[in-house]
Amino acid sequence: MLIGYARVSTTGQNLESQIEHLQGEGCDTVFQEKITGFDRRRPQLEKMIASLQPSDTLVVTSLDRLARSTSDLFVITQKVEAVGASFRSLREPWADTTSSMGKFLLTVFAGLSELERNIINERTEEGRVSAKKRGVKFGRKLKLTPHQQDQVRAMLKEGKSIRAIARDFNVGVATIDRIKRTTALS
Repeated sequence: MLIGYARVSTTGQNLESQIEHLQGEGCDTVFQEKITGFDRRRPQLEKMIASLQPSDTLVVTSLDRLARSTSDLFVITQKVEAVGASFRSLREPWADTTSSMGKFLLTVFAGLSELERNIINERTEEGRVSAKKRGVKFGRKLKLTPHQQDQVRAMLKEGKSIRAIARDFNVGVATIDRIKRTTALS
C-alpha cells in the first residue's frame, strides 16, 4: 500500500497540491501536517510511521517535505525500513528504497550525514576550547559566592547542621553537602 505524507511549514501555506500529487500516484492514505520541519515532534509523521506495515511504501512529493537535513532524513528512513516498509520521493527519483540504487544512495547519504555530525561536533569542541581559553565559564552558575562558601565551611567547622546552614543561605541541602564534600577532599 502507498502511504503519503504531506507537510507545509505555516498555516498560510496550502497542502492541496501535495495531496493531489500523492493521490495521483496512488496513495490510499495521506497523512498531513502544518508544522515547521525544524520541529522534531511531528505528530502526524510519528503516527504515520507507527502505522506502516512491511509491504507499505511511504511516498513524499519532495525530500524537504519530510526532512530538513540528511541526518534527519536518515533517521526517518531507518524507522521506515525497521518495520520493513519502503520509502520514495517523487521529486528526487534516486531517493527510492524500493530499488537497489535507491538503497545504495541513501546509504551514501547516511555516511554523509555521519560526516556532517562529526564535523559539527569537532567545530563545537573547538569553540568550547577557544571559549575556555578566553575565560568563559561553562555549567551552572554557583549558588554561593566564594566568600559565602568560606562562611559555609566555617559554619560546618563550628558544628552547625547542614539543614540549618542551607536555610541561612536559602539554598538546598545538596548545595551545602557538596561544599562539605569538596572541603573534606581538599
